[in-house]
Amino acid sequence: MKRTIYTEDHEAFRASVAEFVKRSIEPHAERFVEQRAIDRETWQAAGELGYLGLGVPEEFGGSDAGDYRFNAVLGEELAKASAALASSFGIHYDVCAPYLVELTTDEQKRRWLPRFCTGELITAIGMTEPSGGSDLAALKTTAVRDGDDWIINGSKTFITNGFNADLVIVAARTSPEKKAKGITLFAVENGMAGFSRGRKLDKVGQPESDTAELFFDNVRVPDANRIGEVDRGFIAMMERLPQERIGAAISNIAHAAAILDETLQYAKERKAFGQQIGSFQYNKFLFAELVTKIEVTQAFVDQGVAAHADGALSAVDAAKAKWWSAQVQNDVLDACVQLHGGYGYMREYRVARAWMDARVTKIWAGSNEIMKELIGRDLGL
Repeated sequence: MKRTIYTEDHEAFRASVAEFVKRSIEPHAERFVEQRAIDRETWQAAGELGYLGLGVPEEFGGSDAGDYRFNAVLGEELAKASAALASSFGIHYDVCAPYLVELTTDEQKRRWLPRFCTGELITAIGMTEPSGGSDLAALKTTAVRDGDDWIINGSKTFITNGFNADLVIVAARTSPEKKAKGITLFAVENGMAGFSRGRKLDKVGQPESDTAELFFDNVRVPDANRIGEVDRGFIAMMERLPQERIGAAISNIAHAAAILDETLQYAKERKAFGQQIGSFQYNKFLFAELVTKIEVTQAFVDQGVAAHADGALSAVDAAKAKWWSAQVQNDVLDACVQLHGGYGYMREYRVARAWMDARVTKIWAGSNEIMKELIGRDLGL
């Protein structure tokens, strides 16, 4: 079905992003995989085109698109190339940006946002901890007030962009007695004494995305690096998780759709028993199912994007989009691997990499099980 949420301006922007991917990413894709990180030059190339500052006011160096649909287009085009690209860039321009734009002082904006927009300042967000997973309210990292500073101790894990980030938005417990209502956000910057990183984590998929453990050993952070109000961090995270989750859904479905298109072409060219493998009734029916799943899911995600662009996306609808798109993505890619036969198990084929890359989408941004819990609660259960 024809998609209706995008205008000519969005499609012109899509063409620009597609050209960026072709020129600045595809020729270097294998190197990104080998070094398990995206070159800083590529970040800066994205910055020069205004992609990293879509949600940042012009006075602080951003392109101030004023329309979330541009974020969605960027996420789709990056995901078509690689799930890891959408992940790494998305954490920066789609997840971290709202915290740095909406919760910071003008002084902080002037200090961080211009370099954020150019790609000189790569960002990450430190929520997940080794013992907590999806349970953000149970985090153990602490921040204790010491004069005009805060002393942070603890650790984070599975942090996208964690190895190369210049600034990490860290959630820390400031009032333990208040539980979830006692969490505050801080900007921990590269070079602060006591802030260190573990090795790049050896993941099953998405090697281009540098992911790391972060350690805080008596890190002294000035109050000038506190983001938002004291003890309001959990609320700030909850308010911004719907954008993270609809962003994940956008990438999930675009990623799966791109690989399904390639698999359909493969099924038309590959022959077995004297005919195209796609012409066998079972495979034909399977493709009919997969295409329908993609298009129906895309329609729901598009409605979520439109709602978010209007400021009307609920946390529950974002949870629905996140878990369902991740499930469909994994179902589709599993079938695509099977349709490729033995070749589908070879890392040199995009379908094999995509299959590995997608497995995490049912876990991150809140596991699918947590998403169902949120939806179930909304049903009064």
